[in-house]
Amino acid sequence: MPSESTPAPDEQPVDAADADGAETDGDDAAAETDGGHETELQAHTIRLELVDEPGQLLGALKPIADNGANLLSIFHERGSLTPRGRIPVEVDIECPPDRFEGILEDLRERGVNVIQADAEEYGDEVTVVLVGHLVDTDLSDTLKRIQDCSGASVADIDLSAPAGAGSSAHSSARLRLRAHAGETASVIETVREVAAEKDIDVIAPLEGRR
Repeated sequence: MPSESTPAPDEQPVDAADADGAETDGDDAAAETDGGHETELQAHTIRLELVDEPGQLLGALKPIADNGANLLSIFHERGSLTPRGRIPVEVDIECPPDRFEGILEDLRERGVNVIQADAEEYGDEVTVVLVGHLVDTDLSDTLKRIQDCSGASVADIDLSAPAGAGSSAHSSARLRLRAHAGETASVIETVREVAAEKDIDVIAPLEGRR
């Protein structure tokens, strides 16, 4: 006679309908935690710049947790400053591929400057020069609007303002921007639009690849 399988002492037999339901529930739970069985977690490196104030690092990490990513490591470079006088922080995370863009968007919405997000994320670079009353028209606001509107990241800035604020003399700034591959033309157009609102001249492009 064919033998019948016997449930383990701590195992309760279930019918096919219950088994199907259990399997579906398990798949749903897995999908919530790791994006589904067919989606593997991918590692990413995000480089940020933070104001040296209490709570800034914790606030920058919150979007990572809110989007279901795992934090792998944090490198907090308190001994050095970015060109804007902020602290560079490098964060290694892993998450499903479809959640990475959401993390970057949440960071920007919280006012966190993303300097770099993976080599392939900002694969192109473009250099532009701004000339005008950069200090009096709030250079920090100009840079933030360029990043928010174009999706590019300011990799480096070299400001020359010998006369200081309130002077009739123009100042200049060389910006090195990291852009998504193939989007440098769009980034330059955004820079021109933002600069035009503040009567700032733009010299572009001086394109290059890192």
